[in-house]
Amino acid sequence: MSHRPPSALAAVSAALLAMSRHLEVRDVLKTIVASARELLDAEYAALGVPDDHGGFSQFVVDGVSDEEWKAIGPLPRQHGILAAMLHEAKPERLADVRKDPRFGGWPDAHPDMSDFLGLPVQDGDETIGALFLANKRRARPQGGCGFTQEDEELLGILAQHAAIALTNARLYERSRELTIAEERSRLAHELHDAVSQKLFSLRLTAQAAAALVDRDPARAKGELQQVAVLAAEAVDELRAAVVELRPAALDEDGLVATLRTQVQVMDRAHSARVTFRSGGIRALPSAQEEALLRVTQEALHNALRHSGAERVSVTLGREASATVLRITDDGRGFDVQAVRRAGRHLGLVSMRHRANSVGGRLTVTSEPGEGTTIRMEIP
Repeated sequence: MSHRPPSALAAVSAALLAMSRHLEVRDVLKTIVASARELLDAEYAALGVPDDHGGFSQFVVDGVSDEEWKAIGPLPRQHGILAAMLHEAKPERLADVRKDPRFGGWPDAHPDMSDFLGLPVQDGDETIGALFLANKRRARPQGGCGFTQEDEELLGILAQHAAIALTNARLYERSRELTIAEERSRLAHELHDAVSQKLFSLRLTAQAAAALVDRDPARAKGELQQVAVLAAEAVDELRAAVVELRPAALDEDGLVATLRTQVQVMDRAHSARVTFRSGGIRALPSAQEEALLRVTQEALHNALRHSGAERVSVTLGREASATVLRITDDGRGFDVQAVRRAGRHLGLVSMRHRANSVGGRLTVTSEPGEGTTIRMEIP
């Protein structure tokens, strides 16, 4: 590394920063592979994460088009040179991988490869991946490998940081799974409480109507009208809970379309007018999109269930170099400091946690009688 020019050192630094910026495992793998291929000037790069059944749970490539990747076929098995990197835990630098006795079993549509550099990605003594490059772009020495010892050392540094980034991403995903489980448990309790209260009131009102129908038909009619109101409210509670429990189609539809759909459903399910506006937003990393969606859901939940708002607006846009989400209502508002001192949270803790988990910031502006604005900003 001491012989590398400043531009190369800057590229290494940029690659390491890019790895640490992502939280999703798939995003981390893509960044590692693209960084390695660019830094070592290779035609192809790949990283495989083994499963427990002799194959790979994930296999990310760079330098291969989507059409070529489809033609190659299923993910590779842990055999040949890939198995060597996974099980022998040592670097492999070859002048021509096709002449290695372990080479074989590559599909006919696989790109033609010659010089090869690969090594394991290790977390302590555990091998958690195999990272390799093929076809150095510069002219190679006669009969030798285009990848140098210095390239091997540089790839080793990337692999070490890749192990850290990959381990952190896995921990994040496990943490998120626990958070989702906790969220579902909270929603289940909330659904039980809210709907049970409505159904209990509905039952009592229906019993009162039945008792009055003969001796006071006018009052019985009023009670039956109340039964209809309570039944409609119970349906609204169920519909809102189902919306929150249903997996959002972020991968298929994107954040803007998903938010628009959720707001439209909330607008139909509640008496308050709920609107959505967006502008200047492109696709964001999946972790950021999920955080923005969940904060929106929590803020809408508070505004529609607790604030008595008549109007709620959701806006998503760009301000300078940041993505900014705002949920504003004209409800009764509250004293933010008083709520915090009383130990009540109104979902604010989970919203702040979601914002912080993706490098963002959440602010709450509210005063009694002045409505509430939730603002989430992601640089």
